[in-house]
Amino acid sequence: MALAAAVLLLLLASPVAFAANYIVGDGNGWNQGVDYNSWTQGKTFNVGDTLLFTYGGNHGVDVVDKSDYDNCVSSNALNSYSDGNTTVTLSKAGSMYFMCPTLGHCSSGMKLTVTVGSGSSTPPGTTTPSGTTTPTSTSKSGAARASGNIYGLVVGFLLLLGSVLAIMG
Repeated sequence: MALAAAVLLLLLASPVAFAANYIVGDGNGWNQGVDYNSWTQGKTFNVGDTLLFTYGGNHGVDVVDKSDYDNCVSSNALNSYSDGNTTVTLSKAGSMYFMCPTLGHCSSGMKLTVTVGSGSSTPPGTTTPSGTTTPTSTSKSGAARASGNIYGLVVGFLLLLGSVLAIMG
């Protein structure tokens, strides 16, 4: 019985260990003048992955539905953030819509659609930033993925340790 519980625990935790962390816009962050449609190209987003939005005080992040996204309406936002360093966990499969609520920013292209799959992500460290070549953006993206790698390793180690202790106990 303890062995079955340990195996079940490991299976349930494996998506957490492989969640990917994405810095929206890579080194450009969440700003005007960034092509977020191009930024999503080649990326696979899955439940458990995180998006990190980094931005200055004249921006924000609103999570909206498709209609509000299409029409750049932020008054019905599902969630609103303005802390300049927003992490959003992709918690369900389907499309998620993000926009900057500052007047005129969404209509000038500061909006993002992410299609979230239900499968687990590729292991962290295999995603690569696109469209950036500056050392700052590379190290920043790498640092974010490294923290995700460490988190995944710690969680995996603790689950393994718990499983071993459950089997021995």
